[in-house]
Amino acid sequence: MELLHKELSYKIVGLCLDIYNNYGPYHKEVVYQRLLNEKFGLVSIKYLWEPKIDIYSQDTGKIMGCYVPDFLIEDKIILEIKATKINCFRDEEQILHYLKVSEYELGFLVNFGLRSLYSKRLIYTNDRKKINTKLR
Repeated sequence: MELLHKELSYKIVGLCLDIYNNYGPYHKEVVYQRLLNEKFGLVSIKYLWEPKIDIYSQDTGKIMGCYVPDFLIEDKIILEIKATKINCFRDEEQILHYLKVSEYELGFLVNFGLRSLYSKRLIYTNDRKKINTKLR
């Protein structure tokens, strides 16, 4: 089985590793966001910083609100950045919620605040969703 958005996923994780190796842990989250913002521009990866992602009603398909993750990469991958000294299950749940109620299927949680970079790939495919709307 082929990985979902394999090449783009490797690029994202590679850029995060590069930042971590050059800057280390313990900076504020916004520092890592700005560094990624710069890196994406340097390697010509299309992205939105703090985009609004629509939340759809499972019953009607109407937009009920929005979430604002850190990044949306090439309209395919949600990227959430953390800079905490511990990993929280709630952070993973946050991304799963983004995926469950949106048209996106792949998300990454990256925590720069630990002794080694933490990266978790989360998938929730559209065929599993109960959204009553036409997804891309």
